[in-house]
Amino acid sequence: MRTFKLVICLFFVFTFCFSLLAFPSLASEFSYIWSATAETSASITNENIINNTNTRQNVNNTANITNTNITNNSTITENVVEETNSEVADDNFLGLDCGSAILIEQTTGQVLYAYNVHEQLHPASVTKVMSILLIMEALDSGKINLTDEVPCSENAASMGGSQIWLDPRETLTVDEMLKAICVNSANDCVVAMAEYIAGTEEAFVQMMNDRAKELGMNDTTFKNCHGLDEDGHVTSSYDISLMSRELLENHPDVTKYTTIWMDTLRDGKSQLSNTNKLIKNYSGATGLKTGSTSLALYNLSASATRDNLSLIAVIMKAPSSKIRFENATKLLDYGFNTFSYKEFGQKNDIVKTISVNKGTKDEVDAILEENSGTLLEKGTDKDVEQVLSLEENVSAPVKQGQKLGEISFTLDGEVLSTVNIVAKEDVDKIGLFSIIKNVYYSWVDLLRN
Repeated sequence: MRTFKLVICLFFVFTFCFSLLAFPSLASEFSYIWSATAETSASITNENIINNTNTRQNVNNTANITNTNITNNSTITENVVEETNSEVADDNFLGLDCGSAILIEQTTGQVLYAYNVHEQLHPASVTKVMSILLIMEALDSGKINLTDEVPCSENAASMGGSQIWLDPRETLTVDEMLKAICVNSANDCVVAMAEYIAGTEEAFVQMMNDRAKELGMNDTTFKNCHGLDEDGHVTSSYDISLMSRELLENHPDVTKYTTIWMDTLRDGKSQLSNTNKLIKNYSGATGLKTGSTSLALYNLSASATRDNLSLIAVIMKAPSSKIRFENATKLLDYGFNTFSYKEFGQKNDIVKTISVNKGTKDEVDAILEENSGTLLEKGTDKDVEQVLSLEENVSAPVKQGQKLGEISFTLDGEVLSTVNIVAKEDVDKIGLFSIIKNVYYSWVDLLRN
């Protein structure tokens, strides 16, 4: 029995010594526990002074984030499109021949050009941007799948205007329906999808209006899901830019359909040709939707991406199809020639590794909480400065996502973007349980090796 007790005692002594060697920060932890009271108070006080000093010293330090940490991949920042920027006059200085027009940067939502942007006009088939948005949201939520077979009702088959002549006896998959809606602006297909998702077209239109309110589309009232002229069915170029941005930003897979120039359905029997001629004629075009009726005249929501800059141009009430495309081209050219998108970093990029006091780990990676970037006039990106406010060390426990500091990007003293810097993972505080756990796992690792 005495031999057994001796073995147990030796095991715990060896375990404790091993833990001190394996986890050096334990030594400092226990020095506080075992030292005299006055000594302990002095140690803690000095530690707090040091931490506070480090915090003050590191505010406003300039950070040079390496290229390995900040990549050139595209980034999305979640900014809401603000009301027409005060810097952007409601003026048609490009001489566009239309009733209303707007140009926004897709990632930030910043308004770059505005002309009669809140005038309520008939949207025609640009209405389908909202219908497509609801379809994509239903797909993402799992409510429907691309392979689902969608029936065609008598109501859907009776739609006039652009269509693919659906037969009530046939079904098409959601994938085929989306293709027909995005490429051929098929009214019969969008009604069939509305009924499939909501039960009736009326219920789907209510969903459209509810979603419009959520997006801040205050100029909009939808009466149908296809865009044929109807009293009170109105929107504005500003509101069209809102729903277009929501669709492209949060459902980028839609461009698999909106960038199709020509395709077929029904085993090649039905030909599809995109109504948006910019898909073929404008470099970087990604969509989005055309529309025309006798009351609306010619409308277009046009999107394009070049050199990491994504733009959305909306034209309403142009006198001809040719002029709406010319107007959109002029707007997009103005945006690409004048502005650039500067990316500063992407979510989870490592900014720095900082020390952790009294933790089960000696350090933790400090990472960007969100993507960071901003729109700049061309030629000014070289003057952007990075300012880092980050503690040199922190005390355990540290929680994943805990704010450790922030990084700001400024131009001529004006803050362009600020992003929080957070802890990449949890770091527990050293304690008896953590000592035993860490020693146990260390022994397991030794035995495995």
